[in-house]
Amino acid sequence: MAFLSSTVDDATLAQTLVAFANNGGGIIIIGVTEKGNLQHIARPDQHLDRVMRLALACDPPLIIPSPAVHTVKNRPLIVIAIPADLPHVYNFDGRYVIWEDDAIIPLKGTALRQLIFSRGETGFDAQIAARATPANLNWDAVRAYADSVPGLRHLSAEEALLKRGCLKEDDGHLRPTHAGLLLFAHDPQTWFPQAEITIARYAGVQMTDSFLRADIHGTLPEQARRAEAFLRENIPQSVHIAELQRTDEYLYPLSAVREVIVNALAHRDYGIAGDNIRILMFSDRLECYSPGRLPGHVTVTNILQERFSRNATIVQVLYDMGFIERLGYGIDRIVRSMAERGMPQPQFEETAAGFKITLFAPSAAPAQKLPPVREWLKMGLNERQIKAIGFVADNGRITNANYQTLCPTVSPETLRRDLADLVARDIFLRIGEKRATFYILK
Repeated sequence: MAFLSSTVDDATLAQTLVAFANNGGGIIIIGVTEKGNLQHIARPDQHLDRVMRLALACDPPLIIPSPAVHTVKNRPLIVIAIPADLPHVYNFDGRYVIWEDDAIIPLKGTALRQLIFSRGETGFDAQIAARATPANLNWDAVRAYADSVPGLRHLSAEEALLKRGCLKEDDGHLRPTHAGLLLFAHDPQTWFPQAEITIARYAGVQMTDSFLRADIHGTLPEQARRAEAFLRENIPQSVHIAELQRTDEYLYPLSAVREVIVNALAHRDYGIAGDNIRILMFSDRLECYSPGRLPGHVTVTNILQERFSRNATIVQVLYDMGFIERLGYGIDRIVRSMAERGMPQPQFEETAAGFKITLFAPSAAPAQKLPPVREWLKMGLNERQIKAIGFVADNGRITNANYQTLCPTVSPETLRRDLADLVARDIFLRIGEKRATFYILK
């Protein structure tokens, strides 16, 4: 959120609009001094017109909802909402900027290129591959893919790839895109040596000189299958016998492991050379690192709510092939799969140049430090809600039935509102539907 004086000049206001647009959206309020005092705005309508005029003067034109006038203490404030899902990288008067640490920061070099790629304007996977020709593609695999997709099976193999963005016309010739090579080339590593997965299994909780390693190559679909097969063979299993029936259970839910692999393949930054996907298995955790920080406006904080695809073509084809069950919900499925097994919550981290997901074995997750009770009270939580938070901290999750047991004299509707409020405050995350619903700490 940014607060601007009503006397702000056009250039600063326009740069602030651009900064928020490039930084994933936010709220800008006009009518507050640097000291936080409310100002008198004689003609709010003039400011509304000015905001829209400056937004359209950006390059490309910044299309935003009309700003609104809100009255606080009998003084009007101009509230500008910049959406979080804008499709372009914007500039004003040739300057590319972002909003960082409550200030306008120039966006240059690598950071600017990565933002342009992540916004999809010149996405790496959609670019035509230099020196590649259709002969470099495995057309048997292409035909099998097209035949498996109802909307494509009536097309020729070339038309199917054109429709999906894996082929493009270039000076009258068809040329594979980077996505086309990664998905269908005879040998994708000829063009992208970095497009591989390295998996290592260690016996203990740290890296040692003794480990089992696999380097997985091939197309992205082949890598997904081979990586899952390797992990299936090497993830520890436990045996349960109940009523003379034996069941084998993997240490981690295979659905979560599969989503971790596919998420890395679908969303890594393939433009980063010299770095590959790495999956490390320890006795207490499984770590998956993929090159490239989170794309677009997605952050570790909002990763469960926001959707943005760095490699839209790759994601669509993997979805067609059945590797992705529902577009944009892979992270949600990882969290849900772990929670449904009563496992510790996954950990999501951005590193200097990549993104890491960690799945923890039972009782292996780092202890969560909860704020003291007085902090919850300051937020306006009631004693029942604080009790529910403590229950989840001790037990990993809470159901409506658990909450009713904790507060037996309170009506179910009141408890339902308590839980809904904790979800709205981003303290709890709701998992499942209807009677299968439970809540975990977000």
